[in-house]
Parts: sequence; structure tokens; C-alpha cells
Amino acid sequence: MRKYAIIKTGGKQYRVGPGDVVRVEKLSAEEDDVVEFDRVLLTRSGDEVRLGKPFLDNAKVTARVLAQDRADKITVFKYKPSNNYRRKRGHRQPFTEVEIEDIQVSGA
Repeated sequence: MRKYAIIKTGGKQYRVGPGDVVRVEKLSAEEDDVVEFDRVLLTRSGDEVRLGKPFLDNAKVTARVLAQDRADKITVFKYKPSNNYRRKRGHRQPFTEVEIEDIQVSGA
């Protein structure tokens, strides 16, 4: 079994492993910066599973920022029948694309 961790960032949880490329909610970091996620909920390495309550102490996931971008445009349309009410708007959600470099867990 491959090594992985479950991290929490931007109000969402992600299952990540070394080498994975993940799109997370926008982070305030430049491209090629190294970021650390210290809100680790669970780690697994072989048969060893560590579960936090809610987060693991002394665990962190390091990642390199690949890109800061915005997702494809979606259309948000509000409509109420019989009232001549229509609102059409577009939205592009910003995201940060990161590549997971390492999962570190220290302690027993």
C-alpha cells in the first residue's frame, strides 16, 4: 500500500500522496514556493495508520506550488416564474495547484 495522508485546507479535505498534483482553494503563495499543510487528519504508511483527534500533532505535508489560476467559467442563473425576475452571472473560482512532495510524521 502506498503512503498517503488526509489533509484539511480551505474547508475541504483531500487525500494526498507523494507526487500527487492537487487543486486546492487559493493560497497566498507564489509559484515555486514550498507550502506546508499542518492540519493532517490521518496518515498511512504500509500497515501503520495514525488518526488525529481531530488533527495529528507533529505531522505535516509539504508541497510545491505549481500554478495560481482560475477554473473554467460557470453560469449562475437565478429565475423566478411570474415575476419577470432573471439574473445571469458568470463565475471563475480561483485555485492553487500544488504537487505533494513529502509526508512527515514524527513521534511514536
